[in-house]
Amino acid sequence: MPVQKKIAITALVPPELIFACSCEPFDVNNVIPGSKKYPRNKLCAWTAIWQEMLSKREINIDSLIVVAGGDCHNALVDGQKVSMSGIPTHFFFYPFDGDPDYLESQLYKLSDFLGNIVSPEKPGQIRELKKLGRKIDKERADGKISSSDAFRIMISFSDLMGDLDKCREAISSVKKQKIDLHNRVALIGVPPIFHDFHDVAQSLGLAVIFDELPFEFISHSGTDIHEIACDYCDYTFARPLDFRIKFLQEELEKRKVEGVIHYTQFACHHMLEDDILRSKLDYPMLTIQGDLPGNTPEQIKLRLEAFREALERS
Repeated sequence: MPVQKKIAITALVPPELIFACSCEPFDVNNVIPGSKKYPRNKLCAWTAIWQEMLSKREINIDSLIVVAGGDCHNALVDGQKVSMSGIPTHFFFYPFDGDPDYLESQLYKLSDFLGNIVSPEKPGQIRELKKLGRKIDKERADGKISSSDAFRIMISFSDLMGDLDKCREAISSVKKQKIDLHNRVALIGVPPIFHDFHDVAQSLGLAVIFDELPFEFISHSGTDIHEIACDYCDYTFARPLDFRIKFLQEELEKRKVEGVIHYTQFACHHMLEDDILRSKLDYPMLTIQGDLPGNTPEQIKLRLEAFREALERS
């Protein structure tokens, strides 16, 4: 049996197709919060760190898929730096207008880059795993699973840990427990670069019951390229902001959220969305900004604590 190629991805790329092409997806973002890396040249630490790690071969991969259209703009340049270091690189574009035909054409190009579909059963298996992921999300909102355990599982759905059996075992290992759901908050924006953020929020009396981007990872599926294109074309981070806001309004109301934490990354274009999100989401909102990976800074802990106190007063 041929050795699976390890394919690095810089943002959400349908893992259904990568597995179907008998390759192993590897989300480079998931190693960054625990890396304690400090890049020499950067705008955004997320992209600069994976760019350095890949270019210096600190992560062993066979090729790279850069999401150049939709989600992250800094990745376009840092992805080209990796490509110039000699790693085979494919640039993947989501349609801003949600055109499924355009996305289908992108998926066929990606399939050609990966060597074409040889394991057509994989997308169906992933669909079943994502049902379990949505169950994890619901149990967290019901106070049966800690926010940190739920986040750990849901963030891994970007690449399903590169191994469907390993992912299934991780899901089954999550322990049920009774969680205090006072101060129900949603965490929107890109995930924090601080590896302990969910534990810190919970210790300060804030119950994170919704993570915007990880929720996207469990929300889309499909058993063939046409189905995948029709579903993933509604990936909200690649769509206009009003489309994303409508999605957020529905999800936050469904979860009876009391407040919103908007995480923004230094030098990320998503920072520019903050004033619009504040004007359209009718909830108390705390905006925090991160830069380098590591522990949640003390000043952010103080702001989280003050936010909890404000929620309790209201």
